[in-house]
Amino acid sequence: MTENASDSPRTVNGISEIRHFFRTNDTPVYFVGATPFNLLGLDRWVRHFTYISYYDAWDGAHPRLFSPREKPYVEFANGEEINNWLLTNPEVRAFMSRHRREGVRPKIAMVFFDEETERICEELGYDLILPSSGLRDRLDSKIVTTELGNDAGVPSVPNVLTRVDTWDQLSLAAEEAGLGKELVVQTPYGDSGKTTFFVSSESDWERHRDEIVGEDVKVMRRIRHRSIAVEAVITRRGTVVGPLMSELTGYPELTPYAGGWCGNEMFPEVLTAELRSRGIDLVRRLGDRLADEGYRGFFEVDLLVDLDRGEVYLGELNPRISGASAITNVTAGAYADVPLFLFHLLEFMGADFELDVDDVNDRWDRLASADLWSQMIVKHVVESTEKIVEAPATGTYLLNDDGSLTFRRAALDWHQLHTEEECFFLRIYGPGDYRWKGADLGVIVTKGRLQASSGDEESYRLGIRARHLAGSLLSAYRAEPVDAAVSGPAVAK
Repeated sequence: MTENASDSPRTVNGISEIRHFFRTNDTPVYFVGATPFNLLGLDRWVRHFTYISYYDAWDGAHPRLFSPREKPYVEFANGEEINNWLLTNPEVRAFMSRHRREGVRPKIAMVFFDEETERICEELGYDLILPSSGLRDRLDSKIVTTELGNDAGVPSVPNVLTRVDTWDQLSLAAEEAGLGKELVVQTPYGDSGKTTFFVSSESDWERHRDEIVGEDVKVMRRIRHRSIAVEAVITRRGTVVGPLMSELTGYPELTPYAGGWCGNEMFPEVLTAELRSRGIDLVRRLGDRLADEGYRGFFEVDLLVDLDRGEVYLGELNPRISGASAITNVTAGAYADVPLFLFHLLEFMGADFELDVDDVNDRWDRLASADLWSQMIVKHVVESTEKIVEAPATGTYLLNDDGSLTFRRAALDWHQLHTEEECFFLRIYGPGDYRWKGADLGVIVTKGRLQASSGDEESYRLGIRARHLAGSLLSAYRAEPVDAAVSGPAVAK
């Protein structure tokens, strides 16, 4: 039997030995979630890496995915409930027991978890290879993020942290902080698309007051900006920063939520070399500050680029694996070295390692600036509840010269895409499942751009090709109306 690399006392030195470490790994590593979307393709790099998923987009054909057969309908309120259900499911526990070596605790990664998840893993003898739920909950606060950023010299958009109960209090706080009349108000927790409010008049205040009153809030000056997503990993040797990506938000063809995240683009012109360098520096400084809080592993940051002043600001911190991970792990930098998530695994696999973080970051910066990947999350945007009868298959599709989109071949992930005429579709909800307003139907990944400029730096629109891809795949769904209301959590995060 191959010796387990994580049982070896020797130090792993540099990228080549890190590659060997994971190619010879003998410790089971499981990514648990509604879908394998975030880390799809990591099984190419890590021996004994398996997906435990509620939804099986391949109908049993993926060799490294396990999904229980018996799944009685449950209205899950969030991703944490899905993951806890999976961990305690008898079929899942039996599957993991069959692949368990005596004396070796399986490693568990996931996007969403809570204190109950930690208790389940402890009882079952699993290692949850993530920072603690309590630490993540604290860092998830937009207020705490701002304060930690200030400590680290990572500035936010000019703001004041306060609590306001009336329009007059909000106006006074903004005036004293010199924020102007056009304001952005954020509450501490929740999806930014649903907890960010634009307030420039008393009528705006009245429309949003119920969500703001009684909360600690961040009141910001409203700026013309571009939002940039970047993932990073805090290791004992420093913070490794992934590629910078623009975000797709609020497109009505993809999401019913104004301001809601619905994809990412990584392309050479996403930022100038100067702004990219400044953004990477901010993320590294924030990572080092989070390390002082005891945080280790994967996190995602939204940066805001002020188009009028040329400043780069801290937007939000997501202390978790994110939806952008799907692109991060297939970049040129990932293939030159190893995928970003493998640096996270190193922190939790029991081996010491030496790594020149400065060298990795410099090389990734150069390589990422010449790579191009895009993804968009396709939701059901209509106010209806329906049972899906037919759905497009997971796999690679080809955009033909006549505009038709045809299924080319079954595929396990998007790593084999080469041209923008191809795309990969990951089906989330399939025949027999329900769709409702806001339900995640699938993910489209492509080597081509999805957004087009509307004439200035701030304004983008969903490009013709992107709308054609989304429309073609959505038209392949057929569903029947149902009487009962059905809803559930977003699963493509």
